Amino acid sequence: MHICICICTYKRPELLKRLLSAADQQDTRGFFSFSLVIADNDAQKSAKELVEDFAVSSLLDITYCFEPRKSISHARNKALEYANGDAIAFIDDDEFPPKDWLYLMVNTLNKYKVAGVFGPVKPHFDSKPPNWIVKGRFFDRPEHQTGFIMPWSECRTGNVLILKDIIVGMETVFNPDFGAGASDIELFRRLIDAGHKFVWCNEAFVYEVVPPNRWKRSFMIKRALLRGRISLLHRKNRVRGILKSFLAVPAYLILLPLLQIIGHHLFMIYMIKLCDHSGKLLALIGLNPIKEREM
Repeated sequence: MHICICICTYKRPELLKRLLSAADQQDTRGFFSFSLVIADNDAQKSAKELVEDFAVSSLLDITYCFEPRKSISHARNKALEYANGDAIAFIDDDEFPPKDWLYLMVNTLNKYKVAGVFGPVKPHFDSKPPNWIVKGRFFDRPEHQTGFIMPWSECRTGNVLILKDIIVGMETVFNPDFGAGASDIELFRRLIDAGHKFVWCNEAFVYEVVPPNRWKRSFMIKRALLRGRISLLHRKNRVRGILKSFLAVPAYLILLPLLQIIGHHLFMIYMIKLCDHSGKLLALIGLNPIKEREM
């Protein structure tokens, strides 16, 4: 079996360098081979020299490609144009995996005989964050037991391995109309609706680097507003979600002053929830206060 690891990148040279180094050290245990495709979404092609220099020192087959249209969806589709092999892995350019990551993903894929496997993304701090960040666990993500069947609403490309055959022949893989943070969910909704099954592997985790600029309250609020807007794009359960937001916004506004007294981490947890719902309602009336590239 041959795996192609696809990496989309945008102006993150140091993080990309760390990821490439970790990818180069993957232990296949002789069960599969793998290669890399890096899709650069920066108009200045800022990753080109870094990738080419790395390719000289690595034994891996490494392909650099360039996508001039600023969109993660376009970048993902560009990477797929160059991807070969039996299966495709996606990992973000601000993440890095342990040595056994890809082996565990492939092993789970074969064990459960499914179309794809998802794994955890754990936060990594290069420097110690404030206590309220740690207490609030703002960068922790849901985890499941290995073998858990994934619902489309939890399927993202931050740490995934899929069989290439399931997307061959698709007119559009990642739909650019969905913008940042939604085209991957929409893809897996279509694939699951078509009968494909995806499972979770809790041992195959990767780390996401969380720099200090993401600890800012303003960043968290902007990201929540964007996330809320994106959630409105998915038609399934849309009406129920809108009704829930109409009820949640006034409830959270009443709770926030009390939560600030109890603990700032609780205040921020519910402030983010408030912004998630607010972003959805603002999008409903055509307002979009957040640009995707800010995130």
